[in-house]
Amino acid sequence: MKFLHHPPRFLFFTGKGGVGKTSIACATAINLARKGLRVLLVSTDPASNVGQVFGVTIGNQLRALEAVKNLYGLEIDPQEAAQKFRNRILDPVRTVLPESVLRTIEEQLSGACTTEIAAFDEFTSLLTDGALYGEYEHIVFDTAPTGHTIRLLQLPAAWSGFLEEGKGDASCLGPLAGLEKQRSQYKAAVEALADPWRTRLILVARGQEATLREVARTSEELAAIGITEHYLIINALLPKSETAEDPLAEAIFRREEGALAGMPELLRTLPTDKIALQSVNQVGLDALSELLSGTPAPLLVKPEVSSAPFRAPALSTLIDSIAASGRGLVMFMGKGGVGKTTLAAAVAVELARRGLPVHLSTSDPAAHLQETLNELPDNLTLSRIDPEVETERYRKEILESKGSQLDAAGRALLEEDLRSPCTEEIAVFQAFRRIIREADQKFVVMDTAPTGHTLLLLDATGAYHRESKRQMGKTGSVELTPMMQLQDPERTRILLVTLAETTPVQEAANLQADLRRAGIEPWAWIINNSLAAAGAHSPLLRQRAENELSEIELVTRLHAKRYAVLPLLQEEPVGAERLHKLIYPQEK
Repeated sequence: MKFLHHPPRFLFFTGKGGVGKTSIACATAINLARKGLRVLLVSTDPASNVGQVFGVTIGNQLRALEAVKNLYGLEIDPQEAAQKFRNRILDPVRTVLPESVLRTIEEQLSGACTTEIAAFDEFTSLLTDGALYGEYEHIVFDTAPTGHTIRLLQLPAAWSGFLEEGKGDASCLGPLAGLEKQRSQYKAAVEALADPWRTRLILVARGQEATLREVARTSEELAAIGITEHYLIINALLPKSETAEDPLAEAIFRREEGALAGMPELLRTLPTDKIALQSVNQVGLDALSELLSGTPAPLLVKPEVSSAPFRAPALSTLIDSIAASGRGLVMFMGKGGVGKTTLAAAVAVELARRGLPVHLSTSDPAAHLQETLNELPDNLTLSRIDPEVETERYRKEILESKGSQLDAAGRALLEEDLRSPCTEEIAVFQAFRRIIREADQKFVVMDTAPTGHTLLLLDATGAYHRESKRQMGKTGSVELTPMMQLQDPERTRILLVTLAETTPVQEAANLQADLRRAGIEPWAWIINNSLAAAGAHSPLLRQRAENELSEIELVTRLHAKRYAVLPLLQEEPVGAERLHKLIYPQEK
């Protein structure tokens, strides 16, 4: 493996959820420890299952992983870190600052940006702790800091009074409150990340266009801030030997080959390793020990096990219920790469075919709805919330309103504030708010951005909701806010999209819990691209299909009030005919 040639002290693994970061990070740590090197394995992933992988409880304390000599583990809990972070900022000023200022800071500290920065705050101490240099030869991180997080930490420190005086508008300034004392530590941490002699960042993808685009974007963001030592791992590729006499396996192989042939040029220049699709879940020491060896795990499925498709409710059953209401907001949510855009298009087209007026829109910068549809029914309108366009519109609006009242120094700070990554989220929210108002007259089908972005959008929705309620108290008027609309099951149906794999299911469950804390109840789950529902014949794919059944049971037993399971199709679901096949997979 190229990424293991002369490894530096710090190894970071990053990529979309479900691509195999945790498994590869664990396998790397085992590999290094078995060479007699002392290794610390650290997870900053909110969906971390490092402890589950090793069959032990790790938590936010260093502990020896006794199954492997020289290996130690640590799991940073982002939510716990975020709470400690908030308390550290707010406790010293609770009796000093006016209540209105405290409310402003608390609101700024309620979002996903705070969680990201708090986790970064925790592991920067590992990057800059000189004592660890003498104790561990390597520190392996499952989930690296994103360019988004590091960009936040590079914003000027001079905004503190600026925020308290109410001159700034909405951005990520709140989560940066009280960081002045940590700035030297962060500077040292970023320098360590940018030093190829100390740090190697490994981008993990699968043979899919979406995950390859994502790691290319991450590589560009990190390179722009000086972190340039990148390696690429393309994980879980189906071996060509599995394609004999199985049309589905042949289609998967062709699809992966096409994605690799068309991957972004930037990725072609990186040192690259490829790992074959494994037949078993990467849990336990035996499976992890073999992952980087190039030797496939033995098949466990018995020859007589049926390859007939797993029977489950189809997407058509959900659409029947949705159509009965005649109008409303239908939102697809979930991690990137699970198929939200395609499913939103399929549902919108089917509703339109039934004679219902539909507006299909996306706030996902990576979405390609026009390519997915390629033809539109007469009563279906299509729009895209372009993040760049909306952000520029929002910046101009704020500079013209707030900025006109500031001196040159204050305007410069406001302009810097508006270049922060969270500005885009708020700008997208403004467009989102405009579109969902149409749901009183028609169906509005929203393909939202990946989960992290969506939660930021909902944070902004919540802030708008609370402000609107305060305004109602003053005027006595009543207005339906976006949060009220999202919380009303008669007006909104949230569909969570996942794959029948451990990490995507866990992340969807975490998203459901977050939504419920906001008073929003998901309406249904969709398990997409299921091998079990497709009925594969290849031994490897049959084993993978068998593995899916426990995840499907988990969703249906613990998480979903209603659900549908969609098969992985041989052909990409592009165009009206193939989208129809997603809804009615049994039709010939």
